[in-house]
Amino acid sequence: FQPKVPDGEERSIGSQRTMRPLTEEEIKIFFEKLAKYIGKNIRLLIDRKDEPYCFRLHRDRVFYMSESLMQNSHNIARDNLCSIGVCFGKFTKKKKFRLHITCLDVVAQYAEYKVWIKPTSEQSFLYGNHLLKSGLGRITENTPEHQGVIVLSMMDVPIGFGVSAKSTQDCRKLDPSAIVVFHQADVGEYLRSEDTLL
Repeated sequence: FQPKVPDGEERSIGSQRTMRPLTEEEIKIFFEKLAKYIGKNIRLLIDRKDEPYCFRLHRDRVFYMSESLMQNSHNIARDNLCSIGVCFGKFTKKKKFRLHITCLDVVAQYAEYKVWIKPTSEQSFLYGNHLLKSGLGRITENTPEHQGVIVLSMMDVPIGFGVSAKSTQDCRKLDPSAIVVFHQADVGEYLRSEDTLL
């Protein structure tokens, strides 16, 4: 499954400063990572009812935007373009993809598995710590082990994402000090990592 590329759009690799469509290899790496959190709902990000959306690569970062916004961005010199649309994350030098907290609101809408965190454990998670069983409020039924999950407050506000350390069934048997979600990203990064997010 590939995002639609508008007719006449440049497909050449170009320089890193040129915003461009993702290559086949980049799409594969990016979608594999994204699928851990939203599964087959990736298609809903592209095939929207309001207007077509697309992913573009700019300075090793993947951005999600409407095609009309992408067309309007051609009026901006690439050296002056810092960010456009929603930044989903970046490719490392080793060609691995790392999701950024900046995509949380979009990913949370389509996530298949979610975890709710108790108010007493929110601060610890927002400082970058893993979620322990003692701080687990609820978890989506039938969540498998090592599955990407969205972490929400008990008020249903997305505050980060991570990877389940145990399945839903195994979580019920754990000690309070056992890890149930490995931390991946949290909204505290807007303060801790503001210089490197974009």
